[in-house]
Amino acid sequence: MARPIFNHRNQIALAFILLFAAITRFANLGRPNELVFDEVYYVDGARDFLAYGVENQSGEAEFVVHPPLGKWLIAIGIQIFGDNPFGWRFSAALFGLASVALIYFITQSLFKSNFLSLSATALISFDGLHLVMSRTALLDIFLSFFILLTFYLVIKEKYWQAGITIGLALATKWNALYLLLALILFLLFYKRRYVKTAFQFTVLPVSTYLISWSGWFLSDIGWKRDSGNNSLISLINYHREMLNFHTNLKTDHPYEASPWNWLILGRPTSFFYATPKQCGEPSCSQEVLAMGTPMLWWLGFLSIFITLGYFIHRRELSAGLILLFLFANYLPWIAFPERTTFYFYSIAFEPYLILTLIYVMSKALENQDLRGIRQKYALVTIGLIGLTFAYFLPLYVGSVLPYQDWYGRMWFPSWI
Repeated sequence: MARPIFNHRNQIALAFILLFAAITRFANLGRPNELVFDEVYYVDGARDFLAYGVENQSGEAEFVVHPPLGKWLIAIGIQIFGDNPFGWRFSAALFGLASVALIYFITQSLFKSNFLSLSATALISFDGLHLVMSRTALLDIFLSFFILLTFYLVIKEKYWQAGITIGLALATKWNALYLLLALILFLLFYKRRYVKTAFQFTVLPVSTYLISWSGWFLSDIGWKRDSGNNSLISLINYHREMLNFHTNLKTDHPYEASPWNWLILGRPTSFFYATPKQCGEPSCSQEVLAMGTPMLWWLGFLSIFITLGYFIHRRELSAGLILLFLFANYLPWIAFPERTTFYFYSIAFEPYLILTLIYVMSKALENQDLRGIRQKYALVTIGLIGLTFAYFLPLYVGSVLPYQDWYGRMWFPSWI
């Protein structure tokens, strides 16, 4: 029989993990003290929203290729804390921390186990990619959070609310469209409530998405604002241009990475690299490297196949939903081999990679006679992942290292 979800020891353990996650996400959040990677686009867009309610540069409408919601969320941090590095990244850190808490409740709902719930929470707090994306003003951590919240609502069978949250994900980045289609197919097959499902996962997401464009509708200075007979036709014209951009993006980039190697960390994304003179050595390095914790991701990669095997054999709904969300956020990228893609896009499915590992743990703990010893093995594994995370932590938070220490962490040439 599972222990109560909020027993005293459980509360203390959860609070400790969340405190650790908060410290690693918020401490020195303003480092580096400059815009890194694509922050230059999204922070700039957030500034425009605060000034004009729509993305606009010096009175001229600006073509942008992502929906508004994520940039509005970045704008909230700037409004509260100012136009500075901490303000730029505050909302990302907050949503990243919320994701850490959310995976605890997701795991409780799936497995009814305090041990597994705390394990999942610890593992996501030990993941380098999740940490970097929580400390960078990009859109992807917001996308990941809204998708994770949708997952929670789906497993709780709160489909009306899930229709809204998947709409919020879509209003952050179009990547969520593949998951939306997968959810529609799953629920039509699983629930067979055709009219209700159609309303919950078409009308609600589309309405939510359109509401996110309110600033564009209310403004007369947005891109393509007067290109049609009415504002809706103008928005459709705008979206045609966005679609054309995304389907034809084939620009060479030194850190582009094929989706085929994301799961094995073939080519992490360097968001920032500098050679300061602050480490007491002749040569120093400072980097923000968007890369998952290697031991966690490699074990997660193996766990995908084990979970898939269990699903084929047992048809458990928990395994099916984990795999549905993982594959719907990952496999579509493989269909566009010519498009420029980056490893950090995988943050959208990273929580489900962790949940496959938790699922495998749950199977290992089914044998009551061996449960105690296997829990110890699981704790040792989590501890080793934590140590790996600590080893790479300077690269995740932009600490200054002697060059040799930095180079020692480049385990493969493709990481440089």
